[in-house]
Amino acid sequence: MEWEALLRVFLAMVFGGIIGLEREIGNRPAGFRTHTLVCMGSALVMLTSEYLINTYSDLSIPDPARLGAQVISGIGFLGAGTIIKDGSRVRGLTTAASLWVTACIGIAIGAGFYWGALIAAVFSYITLFLLKKFEGFMTGLRGYDLQVELLNKPGQIARVTEVLGSLDISIRDIKIMPGEDEWAIIWFKIIMPKGLSEAALLAELDRLEGVRVCDEPE
Repeated sequence: MEWEALLRVFLAMVFGGIIGLEREIGNRPAGFRTHTLVCMGSALVMLTSEYLINTYSDLSIPDPARLGAQVISGIGFLGAGTIIKDGSRVRGLTTAASLWVTACIGIAIGAGFYWGALIAAVFSYITLFLLKKFEGFMTGLRGYDLQVELLNKPGQIARVTEVLGSLDISIRDIKIMPGEDEWAIIWFKIIMPKGLSEAALLAELDRLEGVRVCDEPE
């Protein structure tokens, strides 16, 4: 029983870590450690349920699915913390869904349903990693990391975003980092439309005064 429990928790750590690693690479609110802990905790809940059945079966007839059902409903509170409303856009829904699926995988592992957990983990990773690329291919959109240096004066970021908007480029994320002297480094995560080349985008930005395009994002 002890070795079986060790195996199940270990598999939960591995499967949850695989899904969390993809979220970590994408710099999402819940990443590698969060998904790993959720999956291990869910597996432990089912192990506890099994332990209670074996220990107290002579006193009553426990329901093995009761604790697992509480995990499925309770994980929604954790997933809600990853959802962010940014203006008219809502971000974090995919991460919240991945947490919920990870909890379900942990429950399956804790119950000893290894094949179901393995299949779900593989297909979850395919959905998060490969289908994201396929989605961009089908819609004709491409993700691109853009890094520019701006003079520290009001309105500079707005000038860059106006250029991006005029080219039908969607901005997914912006990060501001300190630069040298009077310059600041701005990192944009953007989605470029079909037909627009990176060279054309950089050429438009080079026309702006006080804007320098970095060769490679840091």
